[in-house]
Formats: sequence, C-alpha cells, structure tokens
Amino acid sequence: MTVTKQESGPEGSDDEDDMPGAGAAAYTPSPRRLERERHRRARARRATAIAALSTLVTGVVLYFVVVSAPGWPRTKETFFNGEYAREALPKVLEGLWLNVRLLLVCGVAVLVLGMLIAVARTLRGPVFFPLRALAAAYTDFFRGLPLIINLMIVVLGVPALRLQGVTVDPVWLGGTALTLTYSAYVAEVFRAGIESVHPSQRAAARSLGLSNRQALRYVVLPQAVRRQVPPLLNDLVSLQKDTGLVSIGGAVDAVRAADIIVGRSLNYTPYIVAGLVFVALTIPMTRFTDWVTARMDRRRAQGGTT
Repeated sequence: MTVTKQESGPEGSDDEDDMPGAGAAAYTPSPRRLERERHRRARARRATAIAALSTLVTGVVLYFVVVSAPGWPRTKETFFNGEYAREALPKVLEGLWLNVRLLLVCGVAVLVLGMLIAVARTLRGPVFFPLRALAAAYTDFFRGLPLIINLMIVVLGVPALRLQGVTVDPVWLGGTALTLTYSAYVAEVFRAGIESVHPSQRAAARSLGLSNRQALRYVVLPQAVRRQVPPLLNDLVSLQKDTGLVSIGGAVDAVRAADIIVGRSLNYTPYIVAGLVFVALTIPMTRFTDWVTARMDRRRAQGGTT
C-alpha cells in the first residue's frame, strides 16, 4: 500500500518549528511560539485584574449595605468596639493556650483510640465477633450523640457520681468527651482506609511468610494511613475548633475568657475577638490540608503511590 505524503499546513509547520531538531545544540523558540506565550501571560494578567476588580466591587457593595443599615451604629458599638477588643485580646490569647494543649493531647489520643477501634472492626474470624460488635456499637453511639450533650454528660455527670480516684477537673473531663466523640469519627476514617487496600496486598504479604498481624502492621496500615491523610487532617481542624466547647464546664479557655468579659460589660465584642483568634488558628491547618490533598492528587495522577 502506498502512502502519499501530504503537504504540511501553516499549523503543521508551526509545530515543527516549535520542536527542537534531533541534533540541535540549543533550542530556540519560534516567533509564533513566543507570541503564544505572550498572549497566555496577557490573558492571565487580564483574568487576575478582572477577579481583583470584581472582588473589590463586591466588598464595597457589601460594606455600604452593612453600614447603611438602620441598626449599624448600635451593632458596631455592641460587637465591634475597639476598647473592649483591646481589653479582651490578651485574656483570650491566654485562654487559647489551653485550647492548643487540648488539641495536642486529644489529637494524639483520638488517633490512637481511633486506630484501635478501626482495627477491631476489621478483624476476621468468628472468634472476634464480640470485639467487632463492641467497636461497631461504640462508633454508632458516639457518632450519633451530639458533642455538646456528650460534654454535658461527662463534665457534669461524672463529678456527680463522686467516684474515688476519678478527677473532676473540667479540662480533663472535657478532653475525655472530645476524645470519645472524635475517636468514633476517626475510627471510620481509618476503617475506610483499611478496606480500600486491595485484598491481594494482604495475600501477597501472607505468601511471603508474614503473619496476619505482620501483614496488617507492615503492609495494610501504612497504605491505609497514607490514603486517609486529608480526611484525618479535616477531623483535626474540627477538633481544633471544638476545644472551645470545654468552657461549658467552667474551664477558662479562649471562649470562657471572652464570656467573662461579656458578662461584666454586656458588650459582645470579646466573642468576635475569640472567634477571629480561632479562625486565625484554623486557617493555616486548613491550607496545609488543602496542600496535602492537592499533592496526593498530583502523585496519584502521575501514577505514584498514595
């Protein structure tokens, strides 16, 4: 069969100009290639300028809508008072240190307990049925129980029992309630990761002489944890915010410090200060979570391991 050679059009010759020769010492882009790059950069600058302008216009419109409302002067005095904000900020930051410590301690406890529950739910064999049933009941109960009710039961109910040797410190009790609730969520995240590992991985490990426990520890769990890093970080962000709920037991954290000033002054600006402090604490973790998620997506798209 004879193949006739077609003449190259303008676009074809442009593609040939863009590609370096096989033996060329240095590649010089063609004028058309340079023109396309300039056009792309100009289009990107134009899109950025339009986005910035539309954002500015939206912000200005929202500002005038808010400040022109009839109740704005009273709202500004009650929620955005600079004097009370300056008074509240040092005390809120002092209370925030308690929230940070709770996050660190409860975060570690949640990861350990959640992993144990997830492993218990994935154990095989009829002999482990009671353990699987208890783990399933635990996750179903604490995922369904509202966190605020769990905190009230633990923080207010445990001291009422007057148990010998059991602390009545609201910080420890609040941290326990947070750990109980979030370990149920994290357990399901770990379980989803374990079940996402293909059974052939475990079978291959067993064929190499590893026991079931060794296959779980060295083959299944490392892959499961790597795959579930983004949802785990999201749960950590939620835990970071919910540490402020321990104030219902009287612990002086950032929220309680703001509440004390509000109760004395009847001005709600300290609540705004506490909220902004939590937002400032949460944003870096949220951006880190987004970065990890994007990085894992890129590796997965390139065929890398997850």
